Amino acid sequence: MRLSVNEEGNWRSFRHRNYQILFPANALSNIGAWAQRIAQDWLVLELTNSGTYLGLVTALQFAPVLLFSLHGGALADRFNKRKVLIATNIGGGLSSAVLGILVMTGVVALWHVFLLAFILGISTAIEGPVRQSFTNEVVGPEDLPNAVSLNSANFNAGRLIGPAVSGFLIAAFGTGPSFLFNAFSYLFVILALTQLNEKAFFTTEKSTSMTNVREGIAYVRARPDLYVVMAMVFFIATFGLNFQIFNALMATKVFGKGPASYGLLGTFIAIGSLSGALISARLEGFRKTLFVVRAGIVFSIVVMILSLMPTYLAYALWLPVCGLAALTTLITANSIVQVNTDPAIRGRVMGLYLLIFMGGTPFGSPLIGVMSELIGTRETIAACGAISLTATTIIYGKYRNKVGLPQDISISAVLKTADSDKNNKSEKDYESN
Repeated sequence: MRLSVNEEGNWRSFRHRNYQILFPANALSNIGAWAQRIAQDWLVLELTNSGTYLGLVTALQFAPVLLFSLHGGALADRFNKRKVLIATNIGGGLSSAVLGILVMTGVVALWHVFLLAFILGISTAIEGPVRQSFTNEVVGPEDLPNAVSLNSANFNAGRLIGPAVSGFLIAAFGTGPSFLFNAFSYLFVILALTQLNEKAFFTTEKSTSMTNVREGIAYVRARPDLYVVMAMVFFIATFGLNFQIFNALMATKVFGKGPASYGLLGTFIAIGSLSGALISARLEGFRKTLFVVRAGIVFSIVVMILSLMPTYLAYALWLPVCGLAALTTLITANSIVQVNTDPAIRGRVMGLYLLIFMGGTPFGSPLIGVMSELIGTRETIAACGAISLTATTIIYGKYRNKVGLPQDISISAVLKTADSDKNNKSEKDYESN
């Protein structure tokens, strides 16, 4: 039965049958992914009681982004995205299943967690840019901004439900069932991908060039409106967007809470995140680069205030504000990069975006873990907010008048303009000498 959807409304992406198939499968997968994140952090704390190791396992899970996300973007521009996504979901599901079995049989060791987190990270690093660019094929360029907001709402609905589910599962049965639940959720995504109608895809002609990543990097370097967004996202994600670690350390080391209370903190932040995602569906007119910069400044201040919350309840009640500020910033950033990029190179650009978005985590997470043990958890959160605030303020001051959207965003036009500007600069430098 076909849904009746207002073509001008906030849910207009659901007029596409393929999107209707993917959305619920992704919803279950997002719940499973967040359940595993909570269980993985709690498992590490059970095995080590160390903030440093907690940071290290997060770093290992995100380290593959540095190695594979750019190549994942190239795969997105050259190969069948649906088939690539099926392969990456099989890999992610197997890694979760193995870790769940190891925990349930009582033989899990810390090195198992490290290794399987790294393997899951490889799958995620390749899958990320492919999935991001695949959205355009599912709903088309006209509905892409709306789909980005709805996908973020979906992701944060999982963030709302997953931590609470995992917290109660851990309290009742230990961490093992959360990993198995995530493995099970991958099956639904694989099944949904096999049911999509490829004839309904909004496809563009595949590039016959080498689709090398250098072309994607050159394209972004020639677009200040894109690289400013990416610079903002780097500092926000690396230093400010670490609530998974912040919450684990605050719950256990500052407030002395158990797994259920820790899981609820993830639910509190997801309330704000989900609200931000739904609000962003109405803010398409505000999706400008300078909006991202200003929103990043607000987010950084909100994180600094979080470090001052005196009780568990006050901390939990401030988390929705953090989630709202974070998602308003990140959804706008993601939409700008996707919508304002030539479709022929979108996969590589999104690969670069995800590299910058998550690539700082392998360095930031261990640093946060070490800092929490050296100077304290609250002081670490405040410092992360201050670093993000300093960087965003400098970026705003330097680039606020240089981030206009080019009239022609095609690869040829952008790179031609960049070459022309480079030649003109060389001639001026030559004449000045």
